[in-house]
Amino acid sequence: MSCCYRFPEHFLWGVATSAYQVEGSPLADGAGESIWHRFSHQPGRVTNGDTGDLACDHYRRYRTDVELMRELGVGAYRFSIAWGRILPEGCGRVNQAGLDFYRRLVETLREAQIEPFVTLYHWDLPAALDDRGGWVNPDVASWFAEYARVVVRALDGDVRLWATLNEPWVIADGGYLRGVLAPGRRDVADAARVSLNLARAHAAAVDVYRAEGRHQVGLVVNLEPKHPASDAQADHEAAARSDAEMNRLYLDMALSGKVPPEVPQALGTAWPGDGLQIAESCQRKIDFLGVNYYTRGVMRDDPAARPYRARRVRQRGALHTATGWEVYPQGMLECLSWVSDRYPGLPVYVTENGAAFSDPPVRGGCVNDPLRVEYLRQHLRAAHQALAAGVDLRGYLAWSLLDNFEWNHGYGKRFGLVHVDNASQQRTLKASARFYSDVIRSNGTSIG
Repeated sequence: MSCCYRFPEHFLWGVATSAYQVEGSPLADGAGESIWHRFSHQPGRVTNGDTGDLACDHYRRYRTDVELMRELGVGAYRFSIAWGRILPEGCGRVNQAGLDFYRRLVETLREAQIEPFVTLYHWDLPAALDDRGGWVNPDVASWFAEYARVVVRALDGDVRLWATLNEPWVIADGGYLRGVLAPGRRDVADAARVSLNLARAHAAAVDVYRAEGRHQVGLVVNLEPKHPASDAQADHEAAARSDAEMNRLYLDMALSGKVPPEVPQALGTAWPGDGLQIAESCQRKIDFLGVNYYTRGVMRDDPAARPYRARRVRQRGALHTATGWEVYPQGMLECLSWVSDRYPGLPVYVTENGAAFSDPPVRGGCVNDPLRVEYLRQHLRAAHQALAAGVDLRGYLAWSLLDNFEWNHGYGKRFGLVHVDNASQQRTLKASARFYSDVIRSNGTSIG
């Protein structure tokens, strides 16, 4: 019965993007170079040599994209601010043209009755700060606080939802441990120090917001339920180590000032001697938690998979997305319930959820993407189950509004509800966009 999927009346339905993935014009109007601009221009870093130089041209076409959102009935737009547009050197001189762009975007959203949901940092550190050590440098917390203060003072009058960091685990793991994301380093000790400095930066930004802001501030993390690949004790322990590294570390530091014991045990001498003391200083009360959910991790013990000795195992017979992620909607319910139980009283938003599939060409002014429609349907059902189980879930923001620059995958992985022709920049609604629009307008009853 479709009526059983009705959501609360004030549930926030939205879409999400990030600055480097959609804006293009990364150096326009006085902006400073970011680590992603530098990384994507290094040969061999990104599939097909793709860069974010044009992306979705959102920097120039944002009014068109806001109109698309309005047509879809979207109630919120989560976007990130490019740090280097505001502070080209990362700190010090403020670039007024950068602030003006985001002011215009926020004003346009407000005119369309769409709630702006701002993420201060979505992976695009100013390159000038990377030259000074970037996230490895302990001064990064004060740099981030300075940036946060400038932006909050400029935009807080019209922005009620703020997130400090997006997916700190990915920043440390992809950028400093495995080197597959900007800035492309591979050093276990650096990655450990980065994880602590991210926690310090988050805490510093929350302090800034409490002093300068008037609304709500939170943190966005990506979560995966971690399941053992077998009943073997070694696989159970591998799953626990992976869970500690990805799911518990950043939340425990931010919300309880603690570090899961599996992390320093796995890192050994690479774990900083002051790590526990730093974590204790990072606990802050936040107003909400953003959860990005895509898949689960089925983990096997593997001594070669350093430093956590945990290797992801692909599940035979399961549907996988174009990025190789297992479609596992019940994992969303697991993650939301886990957050609710572990950190009671904390409101939650699903700040990203979506899938890349090999979409067919545009035909008849539409893209027929049934796999994405079903993906959304199943995950929205899981979100509703979480609500029914007592999770204080306040909203759902689909990833992503547009087919965009998918980091080291370039333009080959399409997550968008809206198809973007990379050459012409023509936008075309996919069937998934129309499905999601129906869900929004029916407040969930059309999930079926």
